[in-house]
Amino acid sequence: MLLGYASVSKADDQDTAAQVGTLKAAGCKRVYEERASGGRWDRPELHRLLDQLREGDTLVVWKLDRLSRSLKDLLHILEKIDAAGASFRSLTEAIDTAGAAGRMMMQMLGCFAEFERAMVRERTRAGLQAARAQGRTGGRRPKLLAQQRTEILGMLAAGRTGADVARIFRVHRATISRIAAEARVIADRTRPLP
Repeated sequence: MLLGYASVSKADDQDTAAQVGTLKAAGCKRVYEERASGGRWDRPELHRLLDQLREGDTLVVWKLDRLSRSLKDLLHILEKIDAAGASFRSLTEAIDTAGAAGRMMMQMLGCFAEFERAMVRERTRAGLQAARAQGRTGGRRPKLLAQQRTEILGMLAAGRTGADVARIFRVHRATISRIAAEARVIADRTRPLP
């Protein structure tokens, strides 16, 4: 059975009429219509369609980007289709995984996706190394400077409550407790053994 999937973005003032017409003309018995971004994974009609796929069925879309705009998600969806024993067809790009050429095209897309992920990892690693070489580290900046932490410990040693100190420095009381605990651990490590 041919099952169609038509999708338009919520943000655009589009409708699925043209896609539905093309899918029905291609022989789709049922068409699932979605109004959600193709870049999102949580699309209820798509998941309903994937759950309905049976062996021998074919999921048909008007254009590849109607199924997904993310290559990673597209490959994940194609794996689910294959696991159900079904095939996939895109009318505009003339891709049909029921044949050897269509399966080869999907495998090539998979190779490109893997290459793209590897390139992103390499660029990220190189960027992090360059930042470290310039003295920058990742993560959030500390809320309190070293001098402020010393002042906090002094106030606590002088008998001020954690809540008072937290109010003065405009931080949560848990931050003050954490600073005090870290100072105790450091003091325990540096204390000479008896």
